[in-house]
Amino acid sequence: MRSRGTTPHAPRRRAVAALAALVMGASLAIALPGQASAAARVDNPYAGATAYVNPDWSARAAAEPGGSVIADEPSFVWMDRIAAIGGTPGARGLRAHLDTAVSQGADLFQVVIYNLPGRDCAALASNGELGPTELGRYKSDYIDPIASILGDPAYASLRIVTLIEPDSLPNLVTNAGGTAGSTPECATMKANGNYEKGIGYALHTLGALPNVYNYVDAAHHGWLGWDSNFVPAAEQFKKAATVEGASVADVHGFIVNTANYSALREPHFKVTDSVNGTTVRQSSWVDWNYYVDELSFAQALRTELVRQGFASDIGMLIDTARNGWGGPSRPAGPGPLTGVDAYVDGSRTDRRIHAGNWCNQSGAGVGERPTTAPEPGIDAYVWAKPPGESDGSSEPVDNDEGKGFDRMCDPTYTGNGRNGFNLTGALPDSPVAGHWFSSQFQELLRNASPPLGGGNGGEDTQAPTAPTALRVTAKSSSSVTLAWTASTDNRAVTGYDVLRGGALVGSTASTSFTDTGLSASTAYSYTVRAKDAAGNVSAASAGLPVTTETGGSTGTGALKVQYRNTDASPTDNQIRMSLQVVNTGTTAVDLSTVTARYWFTPEAGASTFSTSCDWAVLGCGNVTHGVRAASAPAPGASHYLEAGFGSGTLAAGASTGEIQLRVNKSDWSSFQEADDYSRATNTAFADAPRIGVYVGSTLAWGTAP
Repeated sequence: MRSRGTTPHAPRRRAVAALAALVMGASLAIALPGQASAAARVDNPYAGATAYVNPDWSARAAAEPGGSVIADEPSFVWMDRIAAIGGTPGARGLRAHLDTAVSQGADLFQVVIYNLPGRDCAALASNGELGPTELGRYKSDYIDPIASILGDPAYASLRIVTLIEPDSLPNLVTNAGGTAGSTPECATMKANGNYEKGIGYALHTLGALPNVYNYVDAAHHGWLGWDSNFVPAAEQFKKAATVEGASVADVHGFIVNTANYSALREPHFKVTDSVNGTTVRQSSWVDWNYYVDELSFAQALRTELVRQGFASDIGMLIDTARNGWGGPSRPAGPGPLTGVDAYVDGSRTDRRIHAGNWCNQSGAGVGERPTTAPEPGIDAYVWAKPPGESDGSSEPVDNDEGKGFDRMCDPTYTGNGRNGFNLTGALPDSPVAGHWFSSQFQELLRNASPPLGGGNGGEDTQAPTAPTALRVTAKSSSSVTLAWTASTDNRAVTGYDVLRGGALVGSTASTSFTDTGLSASTAYSYTVRAKDAAGNVSAASAGLPVTTETGGSTGTGALKVQYRNTDASPTDNQIRMSLQVVNTGTTAVDLSTVTARYWFTPEAGASTFSTSCDWAVLGCGNVTHGVRAASAPAPGASHYLEAGFGSGTLAAGASTGEIQLRVNKSDWSSFQEADDYSRATNTAFADAPRIGVYVGSTLAWGTAP
């Protein structure tokens, strides 16, 4: 899902505006020197990116039996104390990590910012080195040096994702007074405001860097999923994002389930289920929570955060490193209907004793591998807590890292108010938080879900069945939408490859796909094959011949439009894109006569629309925009977004520069963009022949539907 990256940071916005004025004065005859950097921030930093693999963690994982199967997965680097910035024995420092990322050819780097004063006031295992009042030191000795390193031009090519301070703000909501799990330390941090001030300072300081994307920790459904916590948490996040110079524009998104074990999905029961007239919310496990898994919680929280004033296009991350819950204890279907507790306990894939248990959980497994834009509203599944790194020691261990002994890491402890006074479910013989825990790593491999297809789970050599019932669900003169019946596998199908004429044209995790950029009135042939996590590939489906529709008129003028998709999800409630018009002729063009049309269909919902220009090189004030109904509706093209210009000229060979646009229905209902006539999936600018450019009423570029 997109986030606020389409809008440059405020100081850069002023600079672009000044340059834009100069360009307009010169009739847009030359390209802006700063244009590339102004457009560098992207909607979803994970889209199209190669993420950094931490060699320190990778070497430890590869040294474990079976560990090589995940040793190349990207994960976050933790800056959990001041010394970590420069490097500690056995772990390189921040600059060394960044240098290694550049040498790897990576363009995405993930780092956890984790050293607040009075850190983690409710869990001794993750306490930090700074006392409750040491806000000044947090700023000067921790955040400022990190910002200085991240701002080095040597790392300008990296998209840097920061995870801002796990567990801090949620503790202020639930553990700072009046509840069974409250602590005096959390009450102190709520009273002195240093969590909020520290996070505000981190957001403001790091958010000023044009290639940094801040994601704030937002706990998990088993922490904030009750109505008494849900909205107050969103309000708390808003408060922290608007102090110490920060604004909501410094927040690119939020992350849930950081270093935790909550299941991504519960496939066998829903929060709306009832057993013999009793809702599952009344079960001991759910305990009146409104959510039973992380995906539903993350998507709902995103909606509430937007309602609280965060940008409408913020994205969410979910930590899936240790929430797989596979192995022999994973249920194959719903539990018995003899009672609500029997039903829920027999259905749930999360096999913890209590959802409040968080330390080195017995029976846990590696979850979904890092994946970009897997669901609406979700920027990525990530591995924030690298598998194999301990949550805390099972008994007191002296250390110089400020980390204490928390009884929740002791497998013999009978619990506290935060876990309903249950056993902790922790593994025995664990080391200090962040240190390598081989037993945990082996357990995570054994119980991985989806299975790893190797390692201790055994070699998987069985291919999925071939997809069946391949069919066309929509087509136009330039696109074909396909659907098919899902394949089966001895472990799990992880995706499908779509082939046109025997050549791969795309892959998808769902059972549908839209192939775009096709020629009108042309015959094509498609097949689909399934694949699993071990790399086994099925036989191809039966072939499907398809002929595209007849196209409309084609422009032959001296203009063209270039387009890039800035919306990874085709099913959310906005259509977003970036356009730029290029003069390919030999004479200047009066921009006031030029319009571009992006054709789409709104499907169900409201028939009225709002449009926005988020940013433009020549200034949004000089860009006109609105939605019109097509005079002759065609497949994928019942309406069009029309963008024009108030004034100015476009010199021969010049470009207008980037124009960032979006459309929403007045009721904010969802679109289905996959079959839209003008939509393409390219995330870098490319010629867009399905977007019409008109001079007056004459089509000068593109093929109209």
